[in-house]
Order: sequence, then structure tokens, then C-alpha cells
Amino acid sequence: MSEAFCLIGTPRFGGILVVSDHASNHVPADIELGIGPELLTQHIAVDIGVAEVGALMAERQGIAAFQGAVSRLVCDFNREEHAPAVIPIASDGHAIPGNLLDHADHVARLERFYLPYHNALAALLDERPPALILSLHSFTPCLASHPDEPRPWHCGVLYNEDERAARLALRLLGEEPGLVVGDQQPYSGRLLNATMNRHAEAEGRPYVGIEIRQDLIAQPAGQAEWAERLARLCNRLALEIA
Repeated sequence: MSEAFCLIGTPRFGGILVVSDHASNHVPADIELGIGPELLTQHIAVDIGVAEVGALMAERQGIAAFQGAVSRLVCDFNREEHAPAVIPIASDGHAIPGNLLDHADHVARLERFYLPYHNALAALLDERPPALILSLHSFTPCLASHPDEPRPWHCGVLYNEDERAARLALRLLGEEPGLVVGDQQPYSGRLLNATMNRHAEAEGRPYVGIEIRQDLIAQPAGQAEWAERLARLCNRLALEIA
């Protein structure tokens, strides 16, 4: 067990690993962020719905889920280690005063959460390399800081240089009736892809980033629907890009 991550299901050589950096809104009792508790239920603290979707996917044979176990406000695993936002002092217009740390405390926070998370993920991928990594996130229908800019996509496909799985995923998802799929939406994987850059792109491992609009997976029915959809998609991708 680790306070930085959890592993659901049994990872298999040649299987599928679902990686969710922002699956939890947990804040350890000894960390005071200095924000109202209501913010911990919002997107600035957690990717709503992804923990449940990943866990449902991991009930299927050959799929496991590796999930962050603390809020992205405690430590954002999907940032480079030395990026300022790895321990954010503000998010979507909200100040996080408890994260105004001195150097020693900043380093201690990284050593407590960031390094164990990424070291464990690296070891897992080396020990039981999957056929495909699914980087799973969710996005808000609109940012509080830009309420006049709604995001119409049901999901987005994100990638950086390695487009092998992403291009096929875009085609397959685009064939589903009524599904609005964004290519590099609501933001580009070329700009925000730290975990996959480190563990997939740098190692030549096939992956695809999927962002689901959070209102679609906020409830159990939507979570089950998307878990089924993504399990089918990932199995197809793994077979076709092998």
C-alpha cells in the first residue's frame, strides 16, 4: 500500500493499463491547503468520474488501473517534477495558500508523493509491460474562469509525438453515432502530457490519452457506459497496433 497511488486489478504482460493521475480528491490529515472543503469536490481537486471508470474497467480480464491516491492540489502527478504547478498555488481562479511552501517543504512533498508515484509506475511498466496504456482524465464542461466558453466534446483524444493509438482511437470513436470527439481537445497533449511523455513516449510504449467530459461520468450509469466503451476501444487498439 502507498499513500501516493493505488493499483486495482492484476496487471498483465501484454494487457492494458489504465493510468489516472487525478483519480482522487484525498488530502492527508497533516496537510492544510487553506481552501473550503467544497472545492475538493470540484475539478480543480479531482478528475470527476475517472476513479470509478478505471475501477470498472479493471474488473475485466487483462485490464488493471493505476490511480493517483491524493488530490492534484496536494501534488499534480501530471506535471514535470520541477514545474511550478506540480504543487499548485492557484487553480482556475482559486488560491491554494497552503501550498506556499519553502524549498525544504516543497522537496519533502515531492519525495512523499510524486517520486513514489512515478517510481512505482515505472517499475510496473518494466515488470509487466502492457500492450497499451490508457491515460484517463476528465474535463469540466466549462472553466469557472471562462463560463462563456462551453466545451461541446463528449471526449477528447490527446497525444504528443506518438500518434499510433490516438489516430485509430479518433477514427473508432468518431464512428459512434452521436459522439462528439475532439482531436487534442479541450487542450493539446503536446502541451500537457507529462506522465505519458515520461513513461510512454520516452520508452516507445503505445498509449492513448482520453479525456471524458465529467458530467457524462459523474453518475454510475455514465461510468458503466464509458467503462464498457473504453474497454472495447482499448482491446481493439491493442490488437491493431501490435
